[in-house]
Formats: sequence, structure tokens, C-alpha cells
Amino acid sequence: SKLDSEAKKWRLFADVLNDAAMLMEITAPHFPPFFTLIVCIAGVFKSIVGVAGGATRAALTVHQARRNNMADISAKDGSQETLVNLAGLLVSLVLIPLVTENTADVRSLLLLHALHLFANFKAVRSVVMETLNEARLAIVLRQYLLDGQILGPAEGNRREPVFLEYKTDVPVKLGVRLGDAVKGPQELQLALRNNTRSYIIAIQNGSVCVCLSADASARDEIMAACQAVCISTVLSSSPQHGALSHLTRIRDSWELVSESHQLMERIFQPFFTGLEKAGWETERTLLNWDEWRVEWTKKGR
Repeated sequence: SKLDSEAKKWRLFADVLNDAAMLMEITAPHFPPFFTLIVCIAGVFKSIVGVAGGATRAALTVHQARRNNMADISAKDGSQETLVNLAGLLVSLVLIPLVTENTADVRSLLLLHALHLFANFKAVRSVVMETLNEARLAIVLRQYLLDGQILGPAEGNRREPVFLEYKTDVPVKLGVRLGDAVKGPQELQLALRNNTRSYIIAIQNGSVCVCLSADASARDEIMAACQAVCISTVLSSSPQHGALSHLTRIRDSWELVSESHQLMERIFQPFFTGLEKAGWETERTLLNWDEWRVEWTKKGR
């Protein structure tokens, strides 16, 4: 799952699903033949909300606990939720006698749902996470390749989509099995050419696949993801400028991988230093790596 790396998106998804479940429960009596089905679907939605909402709350609590005070943050969050629920109860006691007709009831419900979702959208948008996930890293890296500018966490989070998936023409798969990246000893040797790092990159079946070494650090993870984004960008249909322009002329996939290693030798250290100066966290990542790890003999290390 991407509950950690895409916490804001899943938080908003849980809010939308929760409001949909409430709407279904309230309107179910108006559809007697489908009452049981509607209520059951609403129950399933609420179960999903419980999982997604609880998981993303934990992820956002970790982000907010700047002094490792997760218990304190959780206590404040719980007390605020209790206060809001109490205020909602008092407001409902005032509104219910005023809403007597079905038409007014539905209108009021839709208005309140719209206000709730808008408030949650603005709340999610206001969260500035300094940890790099796939979308934020790709946004910052592509801007750097374009004009040498390192976006700060505020701008990187502002450009990050919270509704739709951050998609590319060529998918990037992080932490795959070795067999998914190379199909034999010959391809393994090609993958290791000009490569002394703690990861292996290959292009297979229209995707950029990355195998990570068991001893890879957070810096290695960021570097591997950056190189994969560069290759994915070169393979996309859009024209490239800046540091990637010379790679677009390469047609052989393994030659492209080899040249991308040399590109990273030139650009990654300045980029990584820029990330630290801009305020991004580089000691850990949220790049959503799969759990596969590979061991091999690295040359030149």
C-alpha cells in the first residue's frame, strides 16, 4: 500500500468515502427494495475508512511530532476530535427541528458534505511534508534538470497532486526482484556496466525497474529513484531539454542505462546538497520501495 508515502491522498480518500457512506445510510430508507444492499455497501465503505483513516492519521502524527512527542500530538488530536463531535451534536440539536421536509433535508446534507470535503481538502493541502515520496522527488528533480532550481518543501508539496496519481508515461518500479530487472547473466553484466552503486537499474517491459542492495542507505535510495526518474523522463514522448537532452539520442536501452550512471555522477551530489539546504529530509524516505533486496559483488568499492 501507499498509506505512508501517499498519506495526504489516502486521508482525503477516507474523508470522501466516509461522507459517501453517511449519504447512503441516510438515503437508504427512500429505496426500500435496495435498503439492505445500500446499508451493506455503506458498512463496507466505513470499514475501509477505518483502516485508511487510522493509518493515515498515524502517518500524519509522525510528521507533526517534530520533537518525537507522538503521544502528546495524539492526545491533542483526540481532544480536538472530541470537542468537534460535541459541537456537532449541539448544532444537530438545533438543525434537526428546522429540517422537516425531505427536500430541505437533502439540500442541507449536501451543503454540509460539500463544506466538510472542502475543509478537508484545504487541510490536506496545507500539510507540508519534508520527506520525499515518489511524486515530490520527481517534481523537484524535473525542475532541477530544467533550470537548476531546487524547489523547497512548500512549493514541492503545493505541486503534488492529492486527488489523482502522479503518473508518468513510463512507470518506475522500485525494489523489484532481480529476475524482474534482468533476464540472464548477460543482461546482469550489462546492468553492472559503469555501475559501482548499491542498486541495479534496467528497462524491462516498458518500465524502469530498480533492484536495491541490502546495504543501501537512504542516500542510495534517493539516488536510485532520481536515476530511474531521469530514464523514465527520457523514454517519455515529450521533448527533453537541459541535462537530459543528450540522452534522448540513445536508442539502445542498456546504453541509456550506462549513460545515465555517468549523468548521475555529474548531477546527483549538487542536487543532493541542494535538497538538504532547501529543507528536505534526506535521512529517511517515503519512496514506497518494495521489500526485495539483492546482494552482488560491486566493482570499484
